[in-house]
Amino acid sequence: MKAAVVPSANAKWEIRDIATPEPGPNQVLIRIHASGLCYTDVHQTRGDLPGPFPRTLGHEPVGEVVAVGPGVRSRRIGDRVGVPWIQTTCGRCEWCLRGRPMFCAEPLSTATEMAGGHAEYMLAFAEATMPLPDGLAYEQAAPIFCAGYTVWSGLRLADPKPGERIAIVGIGGLGHLAVQYAKATGFETIAVSHSPDKDALVRAMGADAIARDGEGLAKAGGADVVLATSNSARSMVDAVKGLRPDGRLVVMGFEPEPLPISIGDLIMRRIRVLGSQQNDREYLYEALQLAASGKVKVHAETYPLDDIGRAYERVEAGRVRFRAVITC
Repeated sequence: MKAAVVPSANAKWEIRDIATPEPGPNQVLIRIHASGLCYTDVHQTRGDLPGPFPRTLGHEPVGEVVAVGPGVRSRRIGDRVGVPWIQTTCGRCEWCLRGRPMFCAEPLSTATEMAGGHAEYMLAFAEATMPLPDGLAYEQAAPIFCAGYTVWSGLRLADPKPGERIAIVGIGGLGHLAVQYAKATGFETIAVSHSPDKDALVRAMGADAIARDGEGLAKAGGADVVLATSNSARSMVDAVKGLRPDGRLVVMGFEPEPLPISIGDLIMRRIRVLGSQQNDREYLYEALQLAASGKVKVHAETYPLDDIGRAYERVEAGRVRFRAVITC
């Protein structure tokens, strides 16, 4: 089979012919049809995130089950499925036993300990896979397994109440989905964007208003929840200016920089800062259902596997408009 391989940290990706794996106990073999490529792939390629080299990345894979290993009961050949980041954990630690496997210290994760989806075939633990809703195209489904799952989890974690307002900072790969999820669930939605060229599209996605920064957000009436999807810590901190009392800043973008928050803001306005990842499998199910309903649409550039090098370069340079998806 063909697979995109990163030979070493900061090395160029290579398309290699490697042996097609066979599923072991409790595993399935998936024929990959689409695999999302996002900036996390860049962090992994640079060695900013843990993982061995050489490695095949791709943590937004979707496809069709073509073989099942011993012990698999929940999946059958022909099932359309996707695979989230965390596949399985130790099952023994406090966090696993409390139903919070995202905090396990010994996970087996897609594109980290296990090979990812930038390949023609991929192994996955059957219980980790999530069936795709009928009618949801592979190219639309793939980015939901990280980008959509992440922003929907963040919105659910913030627990917005009826009548509260949602603001999204950073209208990119995650943010354009966050706008749609917030609007699809009935919340007044404000986009915080520095890019006027996106305004028409952002409004078409459902934004009720657009602010340029935290001060502009405050002048527009503020927000009760700010979903910080930007990779800029500076933009996240600036958005705090637009948080209403008892507001929540949900951080889901990544930058290896400190996040300086005023103690005065924490005390006098009683704001909260929440870190968020993919928090509950139920949220992945919900995120997919909303996409299948047509209320959330991924805006993506698609590339064949043989052209993944160009896709990576565009993602690294920030030239992709919203998402990149590799097709096989």
